[in-house]
Amino acid sequence: MNSLYLALGIAVLFFIAYHTYGKFLARKIFKLNPDAVCPSKELQDNIDFVPTQKAILFGHHFASIAGTGPIVGPAIAIIWGWVPAVIWVIFGSIFMGAVHDFGSMVVSLRNHGRSIGDIASDFISKRIRTLFLIIIFFELWIVVAIFGVIIAVVFNMFPQAVIPVWLEIPIALWLSHMIYKKGFPHVPLSIVAVIIMYITVIIGAYVPVKMPAMFGLDPLAIWVIILLIYAYIASTLPVHILLQPRDYINSHQLLIALALLAMGVLFARPVMVAPAADFSPEGAPPVLPMIFVIMACGAISGFHSLVSSGTSSKQCDNESSSLFISYGGMLMEAMLAIFVIIACGAGLALGLAKDGQIFTGPAAFSQHYASWGAAAGLGSKINAFVVGAANMIDIIGIPHQITLTIIGCICGLICLYDP
Repeated sequence: MNSLYLALGIAVLFFIAYHTYGKFLARKIFKLNPDAVCPSKELQDNIDFVPTQKAILFGHHFASIAGTGPIVGPAIAIIWGWVPAVIWVIFGSIFMGAVHDFGSMVVSLRNHGRSIGDIASDFISKRIRTLFLIIIFFELWIVVAIFGVIIAVVFNMFPQAVIPVWLEIPIALWLSHMIYKKGFPHVPLSIVAVIIMYITVIIGAYVPVKMPAMFGLDPLAIWVIILLIYAYIASTLPVHILLQPRDYINSHQLLIALALLAMGVLFARPVMVAPAADFSPEGAPPVLPMIFVIMACGAISGFHSLVSSGTSSKQCDNESSSLFISYGGMLMEAMLAIFVIIACGAGLALGLAKDGQIFTGPAAFSQHYASWGAAAGLGSKINAFVVGAANMIDIIGIPHQITLTIIGCICGLICLYDP
């Protein structure tokens, strides 16, 4: 299967789904009212409730939900073949994940921007609300820990990503100041911000920052501690100061990365060397139900409902914008997952260095996915995507070191979500 036809066909399918099923939900099921007063205006406090333009909030929402799911999950699930992974991403996203995200946001918009956990008390009972909020607390605790570890792994594997990822913070603060304090339009400023970000990418490519072991702790542990401190600071600031502009920049980074991947697929046209289906890889658990557990893209995600009802609903300036922000955001995440599947199933075949040898074609995929144990570990999953994606983008003519930095930054930035 040529990856170009696969990517193009799915992109068209998602476009059709948004303009048919998505708009059907908006008109007939949720009956969006553009004249309704949203919580961002009704309860505006410029801390959590901040009326935000649709394009900016889409960036914030997309970057928030596109965490580890669209990268790590597909990079694992492809061991059972690319067809089951693609089918789940397509149907799960269109009919389950996107609908759930959309519904969560609309329900919150019509209940004063309250989270799904809080709203449970109105429709079930106060006891359920308490239990729901306890579950959410532990879920977020786990998510923060996992994301912290994954970013630490990325920084350890790709030290050239450290400078660009951390320099995005002052860039985001500057962007917030210029838009909200000075009143400048967001489009030209966002272009400037992204250009500056790519300058930092070039710097990072040639100035890698390798964290040393300190205080008896290995580099991974030190990175996790630093990231947890950052998460606390970021979560206590008003949303429009850091989180919103940072995610807005992230969304541009992700869209540019998707464009680069699309160009790589267009020019390289790698063939999917991963098996179409392999339901019994060595040492792997059964494909059903594990593919639904491992690959969250398309699933009814509790974390997505927290983003939709916990942050995005408090910033949405018009009820009619929720279709684009939530349903569209989920489909965009699904497209990222498709490119990850292509990178692992086809891009990896363009060249994999292992044990001093260069493997290409089906041999490259077999080397990485020889068994469940061979492909184990977070580093292994991330490496499969980064190497595969870099192989495809290299065809465009971008230096390999910069390509690795771009993809490494994407892995770090999408996990640096708002706690």
